[in-house]
Amino acid sequence: MRETEAELDDLQRLIDTSRAGGTSHLREIISGDHVMDARAVAGALDGMKVLTLATVTAAGEPRVSAVDGHFLHGAWTFGTDGAAAKARHIAARPAVSAAHVDGERIGVFCHGWAVRLTPDSVAWEETIAHWSARYGSDPTSWGDDVRMYRIEPHWLVGYRGA
Repeated sequence: MRETEAELDDLQRLIDTSRAGGTSHLREIISGDHVMDARAVAGALDGMKVLTLATVTAAGEPRVSAVDGHFLHGAWTFGTDGAAAKARHIAARPAVSAAHVDGERIGVFCHGWAVRLTPDSVAWEETIAHWSARYGSDPTSWGDDVRMYRIEPHWLVGYRGA
């Protein structure tokens, strides 16, 4: 868990706002002991998690793929090759949805904007260092056009099984 207290506070506000603005159906399912607070979300997402990422085609059709997701400082980071369909979708339409679901144990659901990270980005060095430590090599060395992204969430909720 790499979140500061201020980042956990921001994440908690996002979770509270997201859940409060959710449908009655969502609030019925994610209620009581099933609600994950910011500290529980960040703790459960430590390390690499398979992240289901949804993008949208030019025709408005949804596309889902799986990426390695790393939750850093209250937001998902992921990478892909520039030749991947998702990279083209994100370049034209950066709105994405993402989910990490581990059976009935937990589910974390997020909507936001995929922001491409570059060496000029504030989060670049720490993100690359984190990924490099996890995989044993710099992810940008894995191909000619590796792209790294951070999802800037505007909606996020977490569910935990009883």
